Amino acid sequence: MAKKVKDPGFGESTITSAKRIVNKDGSFNIKHLHGKTGISALYAYLVDISWTRFFFLVLSAYFVLNMVFATIYVSIGVEFISVEPQSFLVDFVNAFFFSSQTVTTLGYGAMAPTSLLSGIVSSCQALIGLLSFSFITGLLYGRFSKPKASIEFSDNIIYRDFKEGKALMFRLMNSKTDVMINPKASVTLAITEPHKEHGYKRNFYQLQLERDHITYLPTTWTLVHEIIEESPLYKFSKEELKNLNGEFLIMVTYYDEAFNEEVYKLHSYTFEELLMDVAFEKAFYFDEDGYTVLDHHKISHTRKL
Repeated sequence: MAKKVKDPGFGESTITSAKRIVNKDGSFNIKHLHGKTGISALYAYLVDISWTRFFFLVLSAYFVLNMVFATIYVSIGVEFISVEPQSFLVDFVNAFFFSSQTVTTLGYGAMAPTSLLSGIVSSCQALIGLLSFSFITGLLYGRFSKPKASIEFSDNIIYRDFKEGKALMFRLMNSKTDVMINPKASVTLAITEPHKEHGYKRNFYQLQLERDHITYLPTTWTLVHEIIEESPLYKFSKEELKNLNGEFLIMVTYYDEAFNEEVYKLHSYTFEELLMDVAFEKAFYFDEDGYTVLDHHKISHTRKL
């Protein structure tokens, strides 16, 4: 008999059209309303986003800031920043370049404030520039120093023959060249089932794995849940499994020697990502010199049984 576990924090009430609990990137699929905002929330957001989005936001903020101050300098008069007035476009470009030099506290000497008002504005902008670049420097340090798990999961979870019965399997791999020390895996199954009072309800089950931890991981690790009588999936046929409304919630932790601390990675699979009667292909082989070669592109490769 499969044993249910307590709600791990996702809530038992649900609807059939509910989105997956954990996104493919490991983030929780939750919209926050009336949450607290501030510098700390902004800092956490900017540390977690991708490098592409981070640099795009930095460049956008830099451009907008200089556009605003260039407009102010044109309004004051470019003659007060040591520039001979010409057409509006040329004046604006010159003001933009002066703003860029001021916000970075660079200053080439060709342009400088020559009035009290332009001096006040440029002084305020220089202060804003110093604070902004200090904030960005802190973000860069935070992004480089924050430990992040380098785990890559297979695209699908598979259902196949195993021993004298069936089993579910998925595979993970270290996406870097260092070694994972003492990796551990935990898999919780959330199944949406009809309920008399609430319409539909999530039931949670802790899946037993053939092996839930290993000493180290230099290549790949295939995690196996054998579908025996104690499994919550034992009562379902192959056809019923394909139509189940559920999600496998996975957390993997390991000790990272680069950051000198334990890191974790969240992932999930839905039953729509379940492949039937296939097996994972080997992702590593031996070359002519006897070295083990790990092909990261084969993490999700399968073959028909």
